[in-house]
Amino acid sequence: MKIPVTWRRTLLGLAAAGVIGQCSAFSFGAAEEAVIIPPPALDETTQAHSETAVFAGGCFWGVQGVFQHVKGVKKAVSGYAGGEANTARYERVSDGDTGHAESVEVTFDPSQVSYGTLLQIYFSVAHNPTELNRQGPDSGTQYRSAIFPANTEQQRVAQAYIAQLDAAHSFTKPIVTKLETYNGFYPAEEEHQDFLTEHPTYPYIVINDLPKVAQLKQLYPDRYQEKPVLVKAGM
Repeated sequence: MKIPVTWRRTLLGLAAAGVIGQCSAFSFGAAEEAVIIPPPALDETTQAHSETAVFAGGCFWGVQGVFQHVKGVKKAVSGYAGGEANTARYERVSDGDTGHAESVEVTFDPSQVSYGTLLQIYFSVAHNPTELNRQGPDSGTQYRSAIFPANTEQQRVAQAYIAQLDAAHSFTKPIVTKLETYNGFYPAEEEHQDFLTEHPTYPYIVINDLPKVAQLKQLYPDRYQEKPVLVKAGM
């Protein structure tokens, strides 16, 4: 019998918290540690006051939660990118064969926070860019590290930054983040939006995602905003 992914995450959280014993069918992991990295030497230049960027870095609950606390971010929506519209559903994407990655579409004001700064937060806090097709306790191509550039300028900045970080050996292992062609973003179901804020005591969130928000506040105090920009607040 296939165990629903929402059950799986509950089991992962409970097991890591010591409430139930570890099940051999699943792998367990602690929260990823943030890595202090330099800002990108090359950044985007634009006069626009609104832009979007799409990032994939494991479970979208935590990635969304991090970006919702970044000053200059207008909206951060959990969803799917990389596959077709007809498979952009949580249970279908969780099969791992749709081409989709759990992703977050970030709408931001470049006059307040640059694309390069978002990349710095993405690589250092939001996820571990050296894990291939997995992130923490979750494994599969749907949890891959990927950037979906919205234009050639984003492509150029992201490509240069990855090369910069690899050349400086900013991480103990090579970065595996791929730049993928953007062919659409599909918002996730309503129950996945604002999940971190709405479920702060959910075991998976406590263990894997709340530490990321704390690390954002610690490493980037000037970029951190206490009140998150919530998707449902704008509905």
